[in-house]
Amino acid sequence: MDPFLEAAIEEARQGLAEGGIPIGSVLVLDGAIIGRGHNRRVQKGSAILHAEMDCLENAGRLPARDYRRSVLYSTLSPCDMCSGTVLLYGIPRVVIGENVTFRGPEDYVRSRGVELEIVDSADCRRLMEQFIASRPELWNEDIGEEGGVRK
Repeated sequence: MDPFLEAAIEEARQGLAEGGIPIGSVLVLDGAIIGRGHNRRVQKGSAILHAEMDCLENAGRLPARDYRRSVLYSTLSPCDMCSGTVLLYGIPRVVIGENVTFRGPEDYVRSRGVELEIVDSADCRRLMEQFIASRPELWNEDIGEEGGVRK
């Protein structure tokens, strides 16, 4: 398996171990990880700290040219918010662990010129399926669906 996707999966497992949602992400530039993160909405009481947002935050401020040469890895198809950030910063390629348990706006992101690679990782899918089965209310909250905290 791709070592960068493995690093994203490690991040997802860390998030689960912290009591959060098992989604992980890494940002790669010139063959090296420059940012990593995992969904920390629960841990930080945050409205926006999805894995991709945490990863980009941890990478710090970068010049536009670096974003435009980087690859974002995520264990799960990025949502509208995270996909918007990919588009905003011009990240040209996103490697997605799986998009069966959740599918973000992939067609729109592709229409904007971003290359998406769907790996269909059994490990990524299993992490999410087990989490969704055991914590459906938390999952619904994370994706903004009824059944979460907000009614």
